[in-house]
Amino acid sequence: MRNDLLGLLLVLAATVAVSPRVRAQSTDHTAGMEAAAPADLSGIWIRLRDPSHASINLDFGKAISPMTQWGETKFKAANSVYRSSSPSTVLSDPIFNCQPPGVPRIYLLNFPVQIVQVPGQVIMLFEFDHFIRRIFTDGRPHDKDAGPLWMGDTIGKWDGDTLVADTTSFNDKTTLDREGYPHSSAMHLVERIRRTEPDKMVIDLTLDDPKAYTKPWSAELNFQLRPDWKIMEHICEDNTDFIDFNKKSTRSPKK
Repeated sequence: MRNDLLGLLLVLAATVAVSPRVRAQSTDHTAGMEAAAPADLSGIWIRLRDPSHASINLDFGKAISPMTQWGETKFKAANSVYRSSSPSTVLSDPIFNCQPPGVPRIYLLNFPVQIVQVPGQVIMLFEFDHFIRRIFTDGRPHDKDAGPLWMGDTIGKWDGDTLVADTTSFNDKTTLDREGYPHSSAMHLVERIRRTEPDKMVIDLTLDDPKAYTKPWSAELNFQLRPDWKIMEHICEDNTDFIDFNKKSTRSPKK
């Protein structure tokens, strides 16, 4: 019994001696991760519309590069539906059937996004269908086993006060915007995200997809801080009621 008690005391003594060091290492690691974020992007942001190319601004305008033959074929199949003014065809856009919009299209949907920064991650909380996007800034490489994803696999690093987000591993089931511009699973998206003023943020994105486009292309998205807003509930569910409403509202009046 005495030997057991002595052994227990020795273990406790060793634990007390080691614990401060372990805690210090843990604190130093966390502090280092926090120090690696030289800029604060947190807040609720809404994209500002660019009136230079579209009244409702659901597309990238003239920024998109010429398409390859593969891209043209995919575009014509989607564009013939998306650009129609008929509600019955407009609603065939997959996002009206709860399909994820993907990145970068989710930025164009005119719903706010809340950015939250924690050690090792910058998290985007989208109001649209409550999608969550994690940009890992802890130095990890891309997850090669992630497989084709709707939002892709994103890692990031800081370049001064700019967050550089690098995304790969997309599937090819989404379009880039409301016009129906396609992308393949080979798409590589790089975003440079920076706060230009206390209440303004810019995302400069560059998209490289040699299967769909003849050369990389870039676009700029501008955001306004909305400190008095909050992320509201937005749930995508069976769209039958909405489609029925559109049919009734667009029906020709009886003579």
